[in-house]
Amino acid sequence: MKTNSFIAVENNTVVRLAQIPVIDYASFTENVDELLSDKARHCVSYYGYNQGGYLRLICCIADDSIAKIYLFSHYINIAKDKSLPSLTPKHFSLHNFEREIHENFGINFIAHPWLKGVRFPFDASDKSKTMDNYPFYEIESDELHEVGVGPVHAGVIEPGHFRFICNGEKVIHLEIQLGYQHRGVEELFKTKTNLQRHILSENIAGDTAIGHSLAYVSLMETLAGIKVSEVLQIERCIALELERIAVHIGDTAALCTDVAYQLGQVVNEALRTSIINTTQKWCGNRFGKGGIRTDGTNYPMTDEFIYYMMDILEDVLKRYLEMSDRMLNLSSVNARFDDVGTVTTKQAELIGAVGMAARTCNIKRDIRTSHPFQYYKNLKYDAVTLESGDVLARATLRRMEVERSVAVVRQLVNERKKFNENYYSKKPNYNIRPSGDSFAISLTEGWRGEICHTAITGRSGEILHYKIKDPSFHNWMALAIAVRNQEISDFPVCNKSFNLSYCGNDL
Repeated sequence: MKTNSFIAVENNTVVRLAQIPVIDYASFTENVDELLSDKARHCVSYYGYNQGGYLRLICCIADDSIAKIYLFSHYINIAKDKSLPSLTPKHFSLHNFEREIHENFGINFIAHPWLKGVRFPFDASDKSKTMDNYPFYEIESDELHEVGVGPVHAGVIEPGHFRFICNGEKVIHLEIQLGYQHRGVEELFKTKTNLQRHILSENIAGDTAIGHSLAYVSLMETLAGIKVSEVLQIERCIALELERIAVHIGDTAALCTDVAYQLGQVVNEALRTSIINTTQKWCGNRFGKGGIRTDGTNYPMTDEFIYYMMDILEDVLKRYLEMSDRMLNLSSVNARFDDVGTVTTKQAELIGAVGMAARTCNIKRDIRTSHPFQYYKNLKYDAVTLESGDVLARATLRRMEVERSVAVVRQLVNERKKFNENYYSKKPNYNIRPSGDSFAISLTEGWRGEICHTAITGRSGEILHYKIKDPSFHNWMALAIAVRNQEISDFPVCNKSFNLSYCGNDL
């Protein structure tokens, strides 16, 4: 692999678009082969972008050992040729990226094992491929039967279709069909104002309003060359950890619901409410919407709020640890959690799992550790991991991460005390000017895992292309693997143990 076949950058970096090497597909494949041969590296984004009548494929591979991101690209004249050898047979973690490129631009990835729609957008290359004629995997057998669940579900849940192939009660195969919530979010980022894009970013995945809005804000500030104060960075990290704590506690309640442990359900629901009400007291919205803005804030933390927040956190932590310990030591709960819905380390590596789905399989993949952003650069955060990869691990990791997140907030509050309360009181700047003809990348660690936003600007700094990757884009395959050889009645608890985003995937 030639050193001039890629450019190495860091998280929240802007480069001239012309600096990203354009290489032939043989060199492109060689880059992917050599970079992904190291388990410390994984693909954070790979997509196509129309540039001057050509399709430019841009690949971003992160090296978690040295906090670098390798960028390289390839041009294809889609007017003359729409076929490329697939990289998926050798690097399965790229399967969804290639499927998306195929769906959007009609590129035929030769030898791809699963080349069909991911999202079914309105502007798909082949409009004859619809949800109604989706080619589900089939097994012909007199002993097997299929079970379809969704897209309309019995509870307040987003739409998605799950097609099970079962032998009696045992799941042989699960295929997950999404795409029911394609809203054209990425296209809207190209035409809206900065303020409107803030609101869009908060609604990419509603339960990750802070995670996605922070990725957007960091990206825009990077493009504009804006350095924000350390106090603002600290407050943003606190907001992100509050979101993580709230969702993990809420998911613990949901797991209790699915195994009929009502005490754990109601206690954890009440504790989650305490956290999101704290966020509401801070910025006026329980999900943190409006709290993260470019180059400033409308809601600077006061000492009074900090004391209030820490009192709530310490009380919630004490109660949560007591309740989660009781839950995890209850035999009836363990019977439904332990050795159920297992994903092995090898499987997680193959599919490119991120966030909690990776860390419960002993893969230390956490952007706060590997590619630190905002004030995490000063904290030396160490990721929490487990090994068993089952529902029990995913429930236990939530407990561990809540405890760790409260400790991080304590540390951030202590760091903030180094600065005068009025050190940072700047209002948001909605008129920032991104640099022209540039590319920027921003990674954050949402509660689900790795979030990646990238943008390409035109000559005057206008956004020509905006790309979003929610961690669910990687992790839906983990759920499909987790239910294999399980009873179909275990699907709800397996599904809840991941709690993946439908809208974050569909965009």
